Amino acid sequence: MGEEALSVKNLRKIYGNMVAVNDISFKVGCNEIVGLLGPNGAGKTTTINMILGILEPTSGSITIDGMDINLDRSEALKRTNFAAVYAALPGNMTVYQNLHIFGLLYGVKDVVRQIDLMIERFDLKKFRNTKCGVLSSGEQTRVSLAKAMINSPDLLLLDEPTSSLDPAIARDIRSNICEFVGGGNCGVLWTSHNMHEVEVVCDRVLFLSRGKILLKGDPKTLPREYGEDNLENLFIKVAREPLSLEGM
Repeated sequence: MGEEALSVKNLRKIYGNMVAVNDISFKVGCNEIVGLLGPNGAGKTTTINMILGILEPTSGSITIDGMDINLDRSEALKRTNFAAVYAALPGNMTVYQNLHIFGLLYGVKDVVRQIDLMIERFDLKKFRNTKCGVLSSGEQTRVSLAKAMINSPDLLLLDEPTSSLDPAIARDIRSNICEFVGGGNCGVLWTSHNMHEVEVVCDRVLFLSRGKILLKGDPKTLPREYGEDNLENLFIKVAREPLSLEGM
């Protein structure tokens, strides 16, 4: 594996007369968590869907672990995984069945052992044979993250992974993700509206506004560069006054 889990260059997505993502470029290194931030409609989910191969870019390139997804899509996406609270796993299947099916889809070697490791990592032993549809939101999130790590991905895409969870569960999940990243070569692209969470987990942040990267830097020092006390105030400024930040 190289030094970059993800490289995005001059990425654009246009729907008719609307530019959803406008010529953005960024990288995510191995063992790095990068926050992709911005108000609703900024282009975050569109960007993630292009990286996942769900949407085709209008132009630009996406490279995962050195592989261009336009040239070697299947192999690149085998090294990628994804979790989001809105992408629930099939509720009529048990935790074990879901993990087994996704393990097979990703070509995981020794899939039974890997399932056992994920069930232990996310404290899911007592839910092993429980249908996902009857689990609480926190339990479902843990199963989704177990699925997202089942193939030991080189690139992990997390879209609001702790949304709607209580603070204690969210803290445990953040800790688990950071431990996973620190113990391997995985890079993470993480979207969140929780700026405290972003300050805790992210090494760098990218602020999107109207499909463009408006600001980027260290989440702990970036607010002061733009005259704000904290990341939440900077987020509000990006959402309300993006034009005032351009060119600063």
